[in-house]
Amino acid sequence: MTAAAELIGVTQRFGSFTAVDEIDLAVPSGKLTTLLGPSGCGKTTTLRMIAGYSAPTSGTIRIDGIDSTRTPPEKRNLGMVFQSYALFPHMTVADNVGYGLKLRKVPAAERRSRVMETLELVGLAHLADRKPKKLSGGQQQRVALARAIAIRPKLLLLDEPLSNLDARLRVQMRAEIRRIQAETKLTVILVTHDQDEALEMSDEMVIMNEGRIVQQGSPQQVFPRPADRFVAEFLGYENFLTAADGTPLTIRPEHLRLAEEGHGLDATVVDVAFRGVDLLVSLDVVDPSGATVRLLADVRSGTTLTPGSSVTVIAPDDHLVSLPR
Repeated sequence: MTAAAELIGVTQRFGSFTAVDEIDLAVPSGKLTTLLGPSGCGKTTTLRMIAGYSAPTSGTIRIDGIDSTRTPPEKRNLGMVFQSYALFPHMTVADNVGYGLKLRKVPAAERRSRVMETLELVGLAHLADRKPKKLSGGQQQRVALARAIAIRPKLLLLDEPLSNLDARLRVQMRAEIRRIQAETKLTVILVTHDQDEALEMSDEMVIMNEGRIVQQGSPQQVFPRPADRFVAEFLGYENFLTAADGTPLTIRPEHLRLAEEGHGLDATVVDVAFRGVDLLVSLDVVDPSGATVRLLADVRSGTTLTPGSSVTVIAPDDHLVSLPR
């Protein structure tokens, strides 16, 4: 698969602090790739280096196969949407979307046509003459997206673009960005700290920690097989135990089963939290190594469980994930 962007041995240091530590990354063309990780892991610094806003301390950045390590941002033909949408308040929606085209001296007639075509794509053609302050947060986000797309960039870079929206709008905009990417076949790199966002939107996930890439692959590859405990915890695996031979294991709460008796692990119920359709049960469990660990099980409501009662925890082999020692 062709790479729209490549980072080869890229490092970014700020004084004695290493923000990005010698990473190699190929961003597949025509796909949506997420850079995912906690605050300070290096994902936004990586995006800024691809955009050209920050030069790497060492290493090479190629865009469309061309060495662009020292190419200024305005010559890279990339679209970028930040957390704050940075719309011009005195301009109409149409003028905001056409701004990049005007800078590129696209003739007026073609500019109008491309602006309306892009506004149609994001579902805002009917608001072309409005000013940004008259728009909702979700509509402003779409205008920022349209402005970035209108220039027909080689890459669309999105830096936490949904973080300022409420939960319901975030879910809507995930689907909207995915639809736009699929229709335009744009190469998109999205920075996020939200694993649900990454799992739902990504063709390719790149998980970062302390300036390094710790795992990369499709959501279908990464989610069931986290590479280490950090990735497992970040993706919501909450249960960690040890096999009899010392191998660390993890399993998700929804994959544990509880029984009154049977072949499993002895456990004592510590707490039961009712969550509507299910119960989140905290358990003290003696794991196969003989250690007592706290596990969480997600079970259907209707089950009668009380703190202090003894149960058997069954961890199906096909849902247990082995982690590096």
